[in-house]
Amino acid sequence: MDKKQKETTKKKDIGIILDFPGKKKTTDKKYVRSDKKSFFGIKANGNVFIGSLVIILSLIIATVVVGKPIEGWFANTQKWMSNNFGWFFIMAINFFLIFALIIGGGKFGKLRIGGENAESDFSTTAWFAMLFSAGMGIGLLFYSVAEPIMHFGGTPFNDGADKIAAAKTAMGVTFLHWGLHAWAVYAIVGLALAYFTFNKKLPLTIRSIFYPVLGEKIYGRWGDLIDIISVSATMFGLATSLGVGVQQANAGLAYVFGVDFSNEWQIGLIVFITFLATMSLVLGLDKGIRRLSEWNVRLAMALLIFVLLAGPTLFILKSFGQNIGFYLSNLLSMSTFTESYKGISEASHWQSGWTITYWAWWISWSPFVGIFIARISKGRTIREFVLGVLLVPTVVTFLWMTVFGGSALHQELMGNHDISEAVNENVATAIYHLLENFPFTKAACILTILLVGSFFVTSSDSGSMVVDMLTSGGKLDSPVGQKVFWASTEGAVTIVLLVGGGLTALQTATLLTALPFAVVILIMCYNLYKVLNHDYNKIEYLKKRERQKKLTAKIVSDVEDRLED
Repeated sequence: MDKKQKETTKKKDIGIILDFPGKKKTTDKKYVRSDKKSFFGIKANGNVFIGSLVIILSLIIATVVVGKPIEGWFANTQKWMSNNFGWFFIMAINFFLIFALIIGGGKFGKLRIGGENAESDFSTTAWFAMLFSAGMGIGLLFYSVAEPIMHFGGTPFNDGADKIAAAKTAMGVTFLHWGLHAWAVYAIVGLALAYFTFNKKLPLTIRSIFYPVLGEKIYGRWGDLIDIISVSATMFGLATSLGVGVQQANAGLAYVFGVDFSNEWQIGLIVFITFLATMSLVLGLDKGIRRLSEWNVRLAMALLIFVLLAGPTLFILKSFGQNIGFYLSNLLSMSTFTESYKGISEASHWQSGWTITYWAWWISWSPFVGIFIARISKGRTIREFVLGVLLVPTVVTFLWMTVFGGSALHQELMGNHDISEAVNENVATAIYHLLENFPFTKAACILTILLVGSFFVTSSDSGSMVVDMLTSGGKLDSPVGQKVFWASTEGAVTIVLLVGGGLTALQTATLLTALPFAVVILIMCYNLYKVLNHDYNKIEYLKKRERQKKLTAKIVSDVEDRLED
């Protein structure tokens, strides 16, 4: 293809890209693109910046002023939210998985993010490393040992009396919480953002996905409200993960070096790691976040291989496939379970503390992970994107859970109850007590602490980058001062909520912001389908016309040749 043909193709692509179904651009000057706005000399959207800050500060101030009694309020609010809206989270997250499979496996799969000629900015390996580090990170280390052990004692699906059946169910429920449903949420939000940003040339922000229904009004108050909800969900969802991570890092330092497991140490760790995250953020996506993400994967693989070889290797390898089989065969019943019948005769709180909390956690993380994945996914087809985001991290997560959770369950089945006792005392220490059973314990614990810190940094800097984008209206690179401000705010939110109400406070804040954002994602699904269907039909129509032109030209050429003969 020569230069002239490339330019022609590029112009044709742009013609398709700028077209929206049923919406025409307005010339009303009051609608200024969100990524072109500034206030008081700051390159940010003032309404989103101030609105998000007010919501975040309100919860922080309430936590500080009320003090100890706020813990009870957080606990009661969490129960109320779960009892009244748990069914909605469960139905919504199942819909997201079905929708993602339809979009990725159907006719839209061959459409490419950025247009037909777009090229990827990152290698496939770097892409997987970054989306895995952003999407799960710290939680895998915190819950990979603790969650299977906690489910081993009994779940609504198994009372724990039969230990072999209880172990199978424990791994199946753990897979449910960390599997396809979680990544389906990320896939939908990430795909919608990537397509509207790179194919429709709109700012990289949640409001852009609502262009099919709001048109240019996305740059007004409705768009500001959508982004404020997104910033709040991101901030509190991230704070939950960072709170979990700092507890585990503190537990590791206490275990290896004998330091105190205390608020003081946790605050110090948050400050130190937030500083490192800020430095990574200032370095940028390629020099900072990408390199740290790749190191995360290297450290994680080193720890994974060590536990696989030092632990019950044959048991782990045999149970990996069986765990996946149990998960898939029970996926429908487990994923639609709402504890409704048990709730009639007695109070039921298992699901509020587990499944619903997880679904809220993934939904609240989805603006952060979605924007981050969108930012790094230009040039990939929709099928490659959806299947990549859904399957690869899920399989790796299942392997991780089998290696660590399976090793812990193996100890329990062999009669060693040290890990379950440690989980009951302090869940953050579970992984370190597992490593006690293997050689080179101290070295393995130090490696775990480094990995927790590394995941902490990548989660923090990726989250701060996303908050910067949202508050700046979708700018791909906001000023350094703004990056430092939001990274510091993120650390402050984690400190206040962790000290003021512990993990319950963090989980409650996540639930409160996840509920409205779940509604946002449902509308997002409609908008994404509408635009993909429009673009697919138009591209197929243009291809059909092109084929007809070629056929007509060939017929004319053949007729002319015969006439000459």
